[in-house]
Amino acid sequence: MSTASTSNSPGKWVVLPHYAFAALSFVAMSVLLLFSTDAFGGHYFNPKLLTITHLTVLGWATMLIFGALYQLLPVVLESKLYSEKLAVWTFVLLGVGTMLLACAFWHFWVGLLLQVAAVLLFFSFLLVTINIIQTARKAAKWAVEADFIVTSAVWLLVTGFVGLLMAFNFTYAFLPRDHVHYLQLHAHMGMAGWFLLLIIGVGSKLIPMFLLSHVASIKKLNWSYNFINAGLVLFIFDHLLFRTALLPLYAALVVGGVLLFLWFLHDAKQLRQRQDVDLGMKQTFVALALLLLPLLLVFVVSSNLALPQELLSAIYLVYGLSVFLGFISALILGQTFKTLPFIVWMHAYEDYVGRFKTPLPKDMYSNMLLRWQNILYLAGFVLLVAGVLLQMQPVILAGAICFTATSLLYTVNVFRMLLHKVHDLKPFTYGNANA
Repeated sequence: MSTASTSNSPGKWVVLPHYAFAALSFVAMSVLLLFSTDAFGGHYFNPKLLTITHLTVLGWATMLIFGALYQLLPVVLESKLYSEKLAVWTFVLLGVGTMLLACAFWHFWVGLLLQVAAVLLFFSFLLVTINIIQTARKAAKWAVEADFIVTSAVWLLVTGFVGLLMAFNFTYAFLPRDHVHYLQLHAHMGMAGWFLLLIIGVGSKLIPMFLLSHVASIKKLNWSYNFINAGLVLFIFDHLLFRTALLPLYAALVVGGVLLFLWFLHDAKQLRQRQDVDLGMKQTFVALALLLLPLLLVFVVSSNLALPQELLSAIYLVYGLSVFLGFISALILGQTFKTLPFIVWMHAYEDYVGRFKTPLPKDMYSNMLLRWQNILYLAGFVLLVAGVLLQMQPVILAGAICFTATSLLYTVNVFRMLLHKVHDLKPFTYGNANA
């Protein structure tokens, strides 16, 4: 974050509302989880799980990523955000669309309400894609990070388009196959195309920056980009047209791309100059470790294994959980406390630097709440996965309780930063300049 400055950064009202909405969505999702333990005993295509999944994906993960992206794009691409107005409209469309979609799925109203929600979300994705592409076009130098970020935005738009088709297909039934067929397509484009590519694009810049590390070679990132996109494109054509038994091969390409990214991060860790690792970075490393679970399970769900249907359904659920409530949520829980304190601090104190004694970004949140947040999150995830695999509702409920506690601690800490007020500052003098 060291290269960020107010000259390139958007206004705080463009960025900060995303963090507030995402935190409240996380609480809402966790509370719904408490009332949905029975939904984990069957197929993943049911109203409660659709609601929880989309609230997690859109209200929690995508909303926060949009906000962080508007702040980080100028850092990663070294270019000013193309349009703040588009960013505000994107926030409104995504927020309203998410709430309507959650309501429609929970009650399984698959008519007008679902269609309106899908239209709003699609236009939100269209606007953010335009904003990202135009911002990247203004960059003085096109780097590999721009490849990942721009391509991820295009995948988000395609994912939204498939979701839009599915929303109207509930009423007009024009698609040739059943909803589960397109849901698999929709989900994998979102997971690998949108989330994975974006996280790699931003993470390959920020994580070495946080570690004070510099990896000269980007060959691993280039091959990572090629492998993931090749695997995803081959999967889509095969899934739509051929239905061969080559899905594990396409999965291997995506997994290979992710492993190359992790190898790049390993190099960065070896070269780091910062030896102390704070709780935010520890949680980030936990997220990267949790990523190994869906990388293993993708071979199971893409292979035609002769497993009992009940076990297969549980594995599918754990696969989805390990992506959205595992890797992505863990990463957000950690990176929030690497990005948000700096953003709030920058808008509050940048004009006082050098003239007054200001607090540090890490002083703006509670380290104790963050520690308990990370502990409860990991306990909740382990209990949830164990409960689904063992088909034990009390264990799932225990996991949901831990997730709810995690979301409350996270939200308290986030709003503590968002509501931070600049107090009376003491001016620097020769006598206290080094205090």
